[in-house]
Amino acid sequence: MADDGLDYNLVFPDAATSERHWPGTKEPVVILLGWAGCKDRHLSKYSSIYNEQGCVTLRYTAPLKTVFISETFGYKELSSTALKLLEVLYDYEVENSPVFFHVFSNGGFMLYRYIIELLHSDKQFSSLCVIGSLVDSAPGSGNVRGALRALTATLGPKITPFLRYVLLTLFAVTVFLLRVVLYPLTKYFHKNHYDAVQDRPPVWPHFYLYSRADQVIRHRDVELFVDALKQKGAQADSFDFVSSPHVGHFRDFPEQYALKCRGFLVACMKDLEGAETKKRQRVQSQ
Repeated sequence: MADDGLDYNLVFPDAATSERHWPGTKEPVVILLGWAGCKDRHLSKYSSIYNEQGCVTLRYTAPLKTVFISETFGYKELSSTALKLLEVLYDYEVENSPVFFHVFSNGGFMLYRYIIELLHSDKQFSSLCVIGSLVDSAPGSGNVRGALRALTATLGPKITPFLRYVLLTLFAVTVFLLRVVLYPLTKYFHKNHYDAVQDRPPVWPHFYLYSRADQVIRHRDVELFVDALKQKGAQADSFDFVSSPHVGHFRDFPEQYALKCRGFLVACMKDLEGAETKKRQRVQSQ
């Protein structure tokens, strides 16, 4: 589907599956934010984890230019994308359902950063009930080598060697200058996704899936990020797959990965049900 220039895919489960997994409550809406260069056929494999669980799924991957160019130069193009994506929930009248995010790599996390900011500041979205977020292979910070590996994989084999060399060189120089050397100054105008979310973490629980074998996102970046969130009182947990490559955990460990996704979603829904029960008890006792 493509509304207002937004190329997304929305899938509704059949009523029987939803009722079997979520009896007496609204089924969750799972928003999947793909990694840079992700094809929808790849993202759909992840959404099937949730479709089989009776969830509504919304899949979207930000364009390459917004991830590798706009964000590098500090243009907040992804902010308007985040707004349009959240408005899709209202367009399809699922804004009253619990919302769960599944975010992939820095490409998805950059967009997720702006979604968090809107949920914090925009009154239109204050009624949305976000129950949790699962983050796969992110976030990373200031890793020029990892960024180059991500761009190389994204460009694919069809591009000529000369053009590949030119693009990678320009990208490396730009990232190193703006996001490493000059970042102590440029962060006052445009913080990167890593610092922005770490400085003002969301209140809903997060589960970070990563691997020390990841050649794009340093495992230490994820571990430090999770520790920083915990120090601020945020609910954050993590799991290290140890040997799987960048966004390759599901491919290498399909059953374990799916179990962790579904288990975390169910735990978040139980937390929501517990909070609603306590709220009703307080109202009845007044």
